Amino acid sequence: MNSAQADAYLRRIGAEHPAGPTIDVLRDLHLRHLRTVPFENLSIHLGEEIVLDETPLLDKVVGARRGGFCYELNGAFAALLTALGFEVTLLAGRVFGQAERVGIPYDHLALRVRTEDGGEWLTDVGFGAHSLFPLAFEERGEQKDPGGTFRVVETVAGFGDLDVLRDGKPVYRLEVRPRVLGDFVAGAWWHSTSPASHFTQSLVCSRVTEDGGRVTLSGRGLTITRPDGVRSVTDLETDEEVLETYRERFGIEMERVPEVRKAGKPG
Repeated sequence: MNSAQADAYLRRIGAEHPAGPTIDVLRDLHLRHLRTVPFENLSIHLGEEIVLDETPLLDKVVGARRGGFCYELNGAFAALLTALGFEVTLLAGRVFGQAERVGIPYDHLALRVRTEDGGEWLTDVGFGAHSLFPLAFEERGEQKDPGGTFRVVETVAGFGDLDVLRDGKPVYRLEVRPRVLGDFVAGAWWHSTSPASHFTQSLVCSRVTEDGGRVTLSGRGLTITRPDGVRSVTDLETDEEVLETYRERFGIEMERVPEVRKAGKPG
């Protein structure tokens, strides 16, 4: 990523060019990213190819002002942070599902970010509802965040892997071995095509609001979640309402309303 691309990315999230790779800068960029770049799976249902490479990711997130899911959001954010002088390591995770079973290998992409003071931070702008700020990677006690109370703990199985817990419940299991973006291609393909993937079963577009709540459009259902967890749901009746909501709430311009399509079928 060159300086012009980094500046364009910073404008995308409403940030000034930082003086250096500090924890305060990381916290600010993390929150701004969550507020402006939506977590969304629209490409899957629009028949758009998901390419895990820096140029197409920047074209989508910055150029087209879209969002994406974990591989895209954390992949693009990693490129920005690296360009700004942070030391970034890509980590593979497996998300906990029903009965606390972990998902497929390369189920999730998260970031380990080192700041100029040597601190290391678990950074994740690609998980939907999660922490609003980076978590201290080496801290094993409770970490309070507007998104909940988090812990990063060693797994029972060992191997140096870590479990990330939110409000006492396991969220995902992280491998601590460094990865590259290309390692996640199979995971992205599975989530984009498999009938067993929840991403192929429904539409979602979601971001953090300025007050720390969340706005989510799932199909035609618009959910506003306040910071205290109280939710209000509105069913949008017309295509015009849906398209206007994508535009006004998420900054996404589309010519047609995306609809859930069967896994493996063209859009």
